[in-house]
Amino acid sequence: MNTLQIDSDGRLRHLLTTEGLPRALIQRILDTAETFVPALGAPPKKVPLLRGKTVFNLFFENSTRTRTTFELAAKRLSADVINMDVAHSSKSKGEDDLDTLFTLEAMGADIFAIRHPENGAAARFAANAAPHVSIINAGDGSHAHPTQGLLDVFTIRRHRPDFEKLTVAIVGDVRHSRVAHSTIHALKTLGTTDIRVVGPERFLPDNAQHLGVSITDDVSAGLDGADVVMGLRIQRERIEGDALAGVADYHSRFGLNAPNLAHAKDDALVMHPGPINRGVEINADIAYGDQSVILEQVRNGIAVRMAVMALIAGNRAVHSHATATT
Repeated sequence: MNTLQIDSDGRLRHLLTTEGLPRALIQRILDTAETFVPALGAPPKKVPLLRGKTVFNLFFENSTRTRTTFELAAKRLSADVINMDVAHSSKSKGEDDLDTLFTLEAMGADIFAIRHPENGAAARFAANAAPHVSIINAGDGSHAHPTQGLLDVFTIRRHRPDFEKLTVAIVGDVRHSRVAHSTIHALKTLGTTDIRVVGPERFLPDNAQHLGVSITDDVSAGLDGADVVMGLRIQRERIEGDALAGVADYHSRFGLNAPNLAHAKDDALVMHPGPINRGVEINADIAYGDQSVILEQVRNGIAVRMAVMALIAGNRAVHSHATATT
């Protein structure tokens, strides 16, 4: 996968997954994102790094939050932005996904942020993209959501910068969560070794050894002494039948509520990638309480997506200049 993501000089070519991204590159993305976070009370920063470039948000699967933050990020970099709800346009007419890509490339696209319901779709687009075009995975199936994983570790770093000493508990539907996979890979690359996955058996990953996490269905053990607690939405759209079959008491057993969070550290960060389902995986008073950084995650998502696009565009400019002068 990294042969697609990273060019021969070690620069970011596409962003498809956090798995295998070098630590130095993740840190560079986070450091760059830091420069795009406006000071408290200051207006958002707008810079000309993508002036003259065109960014397509190509969504084969609906998402308001991710699409909007990609759009804001691109506009703050001065790009032209086109939003494509493909699920209700060319896709419904029977056009192949790659034909859609090629057509939009012919219109002058430079960067695509692509969301797709199939695992591995982003890599397929990247493998077929024109040399001057970059692909950013905005979520593919249950596989990966790299910018979400990066914004999660960016948010953690702003509060708990020593990743090697962290205990992180991820609670909920990890088996079907592309967010969890991307965040876990990023955490591990940054040095976190104590990552716990907590939930009912049907939501626990079957590749825990590969992910390098511990798993448990005991919330008290999973959250014990945790520095960071992340709740996850149940991915009902990826689960056949009743998603909560056999887990009727899900909220009391696994929800982020006061009794369950009492097992974590008193100052533990509470996170959630959204959208939240009140009274299912989290209580509203917890979601918007003093320990929560959920809204900060949303704001940081803009800065992280700006950083990714800025690095891709800057690397492409360097590459184009080097090619032109050789």
